[in-house]
Amino acid sequence: MSKTMRIILTLNLLLFLTIWSTPATFAQDAGTQVHITQVDNSKFPQVTVYVSVTDASGEPIGVDPNTIQLSENGQALQATNVNSSGDQKGPAIITTLLVIDVSGSMANGSKMEGAKTAAKAYIDQMRPGDQAGVIAFNTDVKIAQDVTTDRQALITAIDSLQPLGNTAMFDGLLKSVETLANVSGRKAIILLSDGIDNRSKAKEDDVIKSIGSAGLTISTIGLGDPQQVGNNFGLDEPALKSLSQRAGGAYSFATDPAALASVYQLYGRTLQSEYAFTYTSPSTLRDGVNRTLTVSINGGALSANSRYNPGGVLPEVASQSWPLFGTILIVLLALLVIPMLVGKGMQMMGAGRQKGRIKLGGQPANAQPRGRVKMK
Repeated sequence: MSKTMRIILTLNLLLFLTIWSTPATFAQDAGTQVHITQVDNSKFPQVTVYVSVTDASGEPIGVDPNTIQLSENGQALQATNVNSSGDQKGPAIITTLLVIDVSGSMANGSKMEGAKTAAKAYIDQMRPGDQAGVIAFNTDVKIAQDVTTDRQALITAIDSLQPLGNTAMFDGLLKSVETLANVSGRKAIILLSDGIDNRSKAKEDDVIKSIGSAGLTISTIGLGDPQQVGNNFGLDEPALKSLSQRAGGAYSFATDPAALASVYQLYGRTLQSEYAFTYTSPSTLRDGVNRTLTVSINGGALSANSRYNPGGVLPEVASQSWPLFGTILIVLLALLVIPMLVGKGMQMMGAGRQKGRIKLGGQPANAQPRGRVKMK
């Protein structure tokens, strides 16, 4: 066999091996999804980023935390603390609000009882230290149970739910976001609804705006048939999908109450399997400017982006910039005061001219002479 033929056969063999082995790599990555689920900057410049890695069905996938790279505005970061399910830590505390539709349509069949059973199954799988609350909505919104670690109190609140009235879903979500506003750490809302919002004053945009930048996630569960919109067995699937996508959560639906428990438990497993990376921002000023975060795995084979805003009504100024800041402030004050002083001076000059005038001319013909005494 000639040397040229051996080279050709060798190249063909290498090409074959490359093509044959490539699909396995892509098949693994094709179904793997990485998400930045929340950015907690309540202790800025210390920032905690929560990352979820799942397969196509939403089941959590365990990866080596050392293969996850984090960057802010393109600058690679070194985490000072990493919590993961692999070392039995996970996010230190997970706070969940179970937001449950208790409108009249939930009385159909065994929907309400199925929802209660599924919600209690979620409570049962909570870890020590995790906390939850229950909010119910129909025509009105009710906090059935404030956020607590007391599982029995949560179960009692769930058992007390009764279906009645219309559906104010977005009002219920707005109240839920408000309830979690002062809660730190990983926090999530899980919404269950079987119908269409027909009572809320709030809209989807209002809910998203209230969350702010990466403040928490909203995952949704639809109970019913997506093909039947507009009746008691229908489901507004587009609205639930849109809400979960915009709020960084997941969407699932169950055609019957028996499937609800598995969906709730899946969401719980995913939350408990997240990775929490804590780092110090390289830009330590609260300057009100958005920061872009990127998380990648295996050198960028999988990646996700998010952003957060450190806040700050007035920009903070670095210590070495104080002299410049003071000079600018003095100039601005001078520009404000000088026109006022000039205007005051002009007024005083005008008043002086008026006082110095001498009025000439006689008295009017009908004027009474001053100082005279009229005698009889």
